[in-house]
Amino acid sequence: MLDGVHTEWSAAPGGEGGGAALDQVAAMSGAAGLVALGLLWVGYLHRTRRITWLQRVADRVGEVFNRPGWVALPLALFIATILTALLGFIWDVSLHAGNGRDPGPLANPAHYFILVGLFFLFTAGMTAIVLPLDEKPGVASVRITRTWYAPVGGILLAGAGLYALIGFPLDDIWHRIFGQDVTLWGPTHLMLIGGAGFSLVGVLLLEFEGRNNRPDPDRPGGRLMWLVRIFAFGGLLIGLSVFQVEFDFGVEQFRLVLQPMLIAAAAAVALVAARATLGPFSALVAVVFAAVIRTVVAWLVGGPIIDAPRNVFPLYLGAAVVVELLALLPLARRRPVWWGALSGFGIATVGLWLESLWISAMFVDPWPSAMWPELLAMAVPIGIAGGVIGALLALVLRGEPLPSPPVRRALVIAAVLIAGATTANGLHIDVPEHAEAAVQLRDSTTSPNGRMVLAEIHITPTDLLSSDPEWVQILSWQGGIGGNSPGRGLVVDQLRQVAYGHYASTKPIPAYGSWKSVLRIQDGRTQAALPIFMAADPGIGAEEIPALDSFTRPFASEVTVLQRERSFEHPAWLFSVASLVVLVCSLLLVAALSWGAARINNRYPHSTRAPEPVATE
Repeated sequence: MLDGVHTEWSAAPGGEGGGAALDQVAAMSGAAGLVALGLLWVGYLHRTRRITWLQRVADRVGEVFNRPGWVALPLALFIATILTALLGFIWDVSLHAGNGRDPGPLANPAHYFILVGLFFLFTAGMTAIVLPLDEKPGVASVRITRTWYAPVGGILLAGAGLYALIGFPLDDIWHRIFGQDVTLWGPTHLMLIGGAGFSLVGVLLLEFEGRNNRPDPDRPGGRLMWLVRIFAFGGLLIGLSVFQVEFDFGVEQFRLVLQPMLIAAAAAVALVAARATLGPFSALVAVVFAAVIRTVVAWLVGGPIIDAPRNVFPLYLGAAVVVELLALLPLARRRPVWWGALSGFGIATVGLWLESLWISAMFVDPWPSAMWPELLAMAVPIGIAGGVIGALLALVLRGEPLPSPPVRRALVIAAVLIAGATTANGLHIDVPEHAEAAVQLRDSTTSPNGRMVLAEIHITPTDLLSSDPEWVQILSWQGGIGGNSPGRGLVVDQLRQVAYGHYASTKPIPAYGSWKSVLRIQDGRTQAALPIFMAADPGIGAEEIPALDSFTRPFASEVTVLQRERSFEHPAWLFSVASLVVLVCSLLLVAALSWGAARINNRYPHSTRAPEPVATE
């Protein structure tokens, strides 16, 4: 019966659920190609010494930071472009939550910010590769031709940018095969944001190479470069946090237990590395920097300028305090990798408990007490693994020897396997069979723009959910941004429990226009949904699901309800193969970053690489 009723809200084949229109693909490809050719031409002219202005600009920027031009100019480019990409990314997620899928890639203004940001992120890396002319940029540099050497950090930065850019054409191919997956966690979407996030590792390594090859070795970088480096760690924290952004908006389409796991991973890698590299209070400063940047972006997107759905973000303050306190232990100096593991454990326990206070106060979905056993079972391993990776990165950036190659390889592989295992567990979902909800709707007295309703809901069986589920809510989204749209296109109502299996609305929800109002449940591994009202969508052949005064509908897999644009008419193996391609690309990026860090650590003499002090110049 479930499958038969499910077809009521499944999308029939249509014309808008696939990839972009070919004319838009051609326009984007042509514009990107022209810009790329122009940049290649500039690079060619520089390498053949037919222009000198690029070197002069790089040298002037280098004088400010006391770093070689091949480091200073790429860093300046990177800072501008990564902030542009971050704004575009948060704006894009907000637009999808408030408006739904894009009419086309060129019709979404946020896409321009993302594309420009990622394109020039790649350009920043290539700039570091192209600039060195009469010098070998460090003992770890990679030979390209007989006289041309490229810094490792520049190669990694360009590689991360290329990885992200590859996500654009793969994303269009993905949509043509599987339809529009309106979720941040689409595999190709993860490539777009993952490349930008992991690029910060390349930036830190590039700055290290420049610090050890600075023009004036008698003049340290000073407080300015200390701030630049600490802000880079703050950027790494932001970059590793972008995987959580659906939780920030309250429209997560995966189990809630994944959120604390992702928070522990991001905090452990970034904050352990920051504190171990830059010393006292650096973890706190990195957290403050990340919070300031996220606040500005959240205000731009959710404030009066763009007026899109608002978002909040993890604070990470508790994790930073834990790291700073544990850094006072002698273990931090004597056994840095073990200290990293201990710090990761502290982040995944005390740090997450402190973070949960912020989550409860500010987020749509607080963490219920019943979730904590599984939360700790996932967060503790990933926290320890992240702390170890952060400590290894700090050893490279401090110029201290890494463990032996077999040991460090085992640690990185173990971290990757732990991340894969915990993520796979978080993605495991059970859809209840023979479960349904009887819904009674009544019109609200406050409906200035269209029909607003209140709901009384009886779930069968009555013991389907425990007394402390992750959520029982009505999510109304994609109702349109601007004008008089309530909630700026996004409304979430956490239902009030009347009795076992009986829930009631606490606020009116929309049942008109382009809105999609959905009843969602999540309790442990149980996750499902059913539609209350869904507007007709001729573009994908989906009929309206009316908000009747009284109806009974079965629960189904949430992805089939929230992502109507997706196509499930393909062999299962095809989705597996496509996902495997994305996984291989991602593992190659991780392997490249690991190779770059090890090469730098092996090539630079350890005895000459004391941590740079904060100058008093």
